[in-house]
Amino acid sequence: MPGGAPYAGPPPHIPGPPAPGAGAYGQPGPYGAPQVPYGAPPQAPYGYQGPGMPPPVPPKSSAGKTWGIVGAIAGVVVLGGIASAVALSGGGGGRGGGGTTGPKYRVTVPQTLAGGSYTLSKDISQQAGTSVPHDGANEHGITAVGGQYGSGTKSLVMVGLYGTIDNPRTTVEHAIRGMKDDAQTDVAVPEKEFTPSGGGGPLTCGVDVRQEAGQKITMAFCVWADASTSVNVAQTDTANLSKDPRSVDLQEFADTAGKIRQEVTKPLDTASA
Repeated sequence: MPGGAPYAGPPPHIPGPPAPGAGAYGQPGPYGAPQVPYGAPPQAPYGYQGPGMPPPVPPKSSAGKTWGIVGAIAGVVVLGGIASAVALSGGGGGRGGGGTTGPKYRVTVPQTLAGGSYTLSKDISQQAGTSVPHDGANEHGITAVGGQYGSGTKSLVMVGLYGTIDNPRTTVEHAIRGMKDDAQTDVAVPEKEFTPSGGGGPLTCGVDVRQEAGQKITMAFCVWADASTSVNVAQTDTANLSKDPRSVDLQEFADTAGKIRQEVTKPLDTASA
């Protein structure tokens, strides 16, 4: 995995729900079938100025507040990683995706994901669009979309890109680098490839842990890319904040991400879902 590069400015902040009486908290192919994370980098991606760091994590006893801020942190992290993927990409080397050949796909933001298990709570496509460059050395004509979803104590963020991607492997590597290039983020389980049980190409998944106001937040993520799309899904669970992050079942999460890949990826010439 290539070494990290310093960021030039923080990613945009995605606010969580307001606290009571208080202010708002704030793939066929080598990397998957048609179809980019974690840690809100304080110094991060490449000149995309945001309003600042996420607010402190609220007390554990306030489950609603905790769910909101954990979800917000997940969103900031994923956007930071994806913005890094486009800004960092230098093309070259590795397995190329042949960005000018094959069918073209787009990424959508459905109302539900994983067969209805997750429900959309916030469409973050506008934030994604202002955070991610439209063109890089490896990605061209990029449109960014995303959504924040909930399922009980779980918060899931999905952010995707579509356009032309010269080298999917480069995009995946840079997205993961962007997620962990942060002094507040540690790698709990290094990324590796998983093949979803439901079929499709492999996903690159791992587990990161972010420290916020003395609270450790565990985030499982999966990333994939092909010649026209790149998607990152990341999940946190407030019920598992005290558990060993190495106990996360990444195959299970990869199976969920595989379902999401099928749901969010559509042929480019079809009407919006």
